Amino acid sequence: MSQASDEVLKQLDRLVALGYPDVADMSAAAFRALASPLVHALELNDVLTDEVLLVPTRELVSPESLIARTSINRHAGFTTMPPRDIASFEPTEGFEPPEGPFYLVVQPHTGTCYLNREPDVARKLMESDDRLPLTMEEGLAVATQHTEWLEAKNGFNLLGSRSTDGRVPSIWMSQNSARLGSVWPNSKHTWLGNAYCMARVGVSLLSR
Repeated sequence: MSQASDEVLKQLDRLVALGYPDVADMSAAAFRALASPLVHALELNDVLTDEVLLVPTRELVSPESLIARTSINRHAGFTTMPPRDIASFEPTEGFEPPEGPFYLVVQPHTGTCYLNREPDVARKLMESDDRLPLTMEEGLAVATQHTEWLEAKNGFNLLGSRSTDGRVPSIWMSQNSARLGSVWPNSKHTWLGNAYCMARVGVSLLSR
């Protein structure tokens, strides 16, 4: 077993414990089985470390159902946006997830180095730094798996997704809970980073 596969199994256990199979309308065993090809591919991979994040795709679980599954000190996450509004945030061109029910984000970060930057400005900086902005689904995965990051670093924009009206999704702490909201692309906040990763990897890429 590799570092990456061991970490993914731990994260998969957390998703099951938080009720993700119920969201996907399947048994826990069936939910785990969907991740098996990715786990098996990782067992043969000695390049990736435990700095990976397991992300279920929108086809498996809808993003509007996930914010309430986050839990920080037993406080469930929340949003004031209606489900239709949340569903309108789609990955922007070039940041579409790999195929499959699950994929990996490599070396995710909440982007504290891009604090107090307008999303459009931060995105250009990321491009020059060879970094990829996280999508809404990936940000929800961070808030689910690494609650301590959100507590310590407060909040982050998710520049890999946009709504049809141009807004960018964001996650931050509010009322001691994780809150899913949005900001305009020309706005900046001293307490919001701009989250990024170094790569996205699906099972087909790992199998090459």
